[in-house]
Amino acid sequence: MRMAFRSASLVLFVCMLVACARNPATGQRQLALISESQEIQMGREAAQQAQRSIGLVQDDALQEYVHRVGTSLAALSERPNLPWTFRVVDDPTPNAFALPGGFIFITRGLLTYMDSEAELASVLGHEIAHVTARHGVQQISRAQLAQLGLGLGMILVPEIQQFQGLLGTGLQLLFLKHGRDAEREADKLGFGYALEGGFDVREMGDIFATLQQIAETEGRSPLPAWASTHPDPGARIAAVEKRVAALEVPLDDKRLGREDFLNRIDGLIFGNNPRQGFFENNVFLHPDLAFRIEFPEGWRTQNLPQAVLAGAPEQDAVMQLTLAPGTPEEAMQRFISQEGVRTSTPSRERINSLPALLTQFAAQTQQGTIQGVVALIRHGDATYEIVGFTPAGRYAGRERAFLQTIGSFAPVDDPRVLNVRPRRIDVVELPKPMSLSEFARGDDGEVDLDTFALINQVDDVNARLPAGHLLKRIVSE
Repeated sequence: MRMAFRSASLVLFVCMLVACARNPATGQRQLALISESQEIQMGREAAQQAQRSIGLVQDDALQEYVHRVGTSLAALSERPNLPWTFRVVDDPTPNAFALPGGFIFITRGLLTYMDSEAELASVLGHEIAHVTARHGVQQISRAQLAQLGLGLGMILVPEIQQFQGLLGTGLQLLFLKHGRDAEREADKLGFGYALEGGFDVREMGDIFATLQQIAETEGRSPLPAWASTHPDPGARIAAVEKRVAALEVPLDDKRLGREDFLNRIDGLIFGNNPRQGFFENNVFLHPDLAFRIEFPEGWRTQNLPQAVLAGAPEQDAVMQLTLAPGTPEEAMQRFISQEGVRTSTPSRERINSLPALLTQFAAQTQQGTIQGVVALIRHGDATYEIVGFTPAGRYAGRERAFLQTIGSFAPVDDPRVLNVRPRRIDVVELPKPMSLSEFARGDDGEVDLDTFALINQVDDVNARLPAGHLLKRIVSE
């Protein structure tokens, strides 16, 4: 949602990146001129946007735990004095990403598939390596230029400016795609950090194998930081095994930290949190706010902490739903008062019995005029703002879809929606020796046997596990 970099330092940086794209040799020299303080400032601002756009997991103990593991490894790196921070973001996708200057994020989705602290250290070490090698500085350049969507330097009203990049791949700017050589280098450096930190580095191969299985069995789930841009998973696992075989130190006394890790993620939400809103096909439902809205079929949708976004498959139209402060009248006045925006006279409407204000608008950008419609709807104690826009020449073809979506906004009183609960990790101890399949037959867990095996990293569901072995099961609240 808030992907546009707006500070002067970052604007200057993007301008340098344009030069990099036009002249690679010149670009490399200019990137080399970026000081460490500039790198830290860029990373800090991007990290703040990441936290606002994605949101952090509200678990202080878990956040402190991940930060402690990460900083212990960062202290062993070539750049120990960076302001290293490690945060868990509230995203169900298995992922991790590093921003310049030492700002590293891991998703709760990836934590739910991990099995030990050593695996966590392997991933954090990999991301630390991207920072120490300054991969992020170069990759933000490529990602920023690729994701601008409506164009560099686009001047739009604040409600619309944030859509720079949505018509491309949305949050992909955060989940930076490094080149394969950079990934191999990060694997090698991260292996070294985890080893020096006292962790069992054999676990690095296990997490790579798990990520490979996720990509194969859940192809519908985006894995931008670990899939297509990375070296072949099999090759990565082989490289880890080769490094392990070459070690001259024993690993059996290295830290695994399985029990500590599993205890830390016990109770963590697994998958999407429906209390924050969820999609059923093209219908978005929000149980806490008790509303529904239907987007056009085939449109790409995203549910972010502060907005619901939808983009046309032709990448020529965007819709956004957000909360607006104040009454519909106050929100409309702010909208039409913005410089460079021309609007029609707002009309008063009733949308599914809810009071609303609607107006069409046009705004001039460096790429031409865009045209759209904005609706301010009062529901409960809140005002909801729905904006749809497209290049002016295409508005006539998109207006019906915009108005149908606005007209679909309605209260929800269905108990099935209002009472929905998230699924969570529940760590249990096997009471006796048994296989995973035996345990599953007597369990009322919320996932199928394949997923159950995947989250527990069990290859053979019929192999007997010892009494006392810890398992992750998925349960509803």
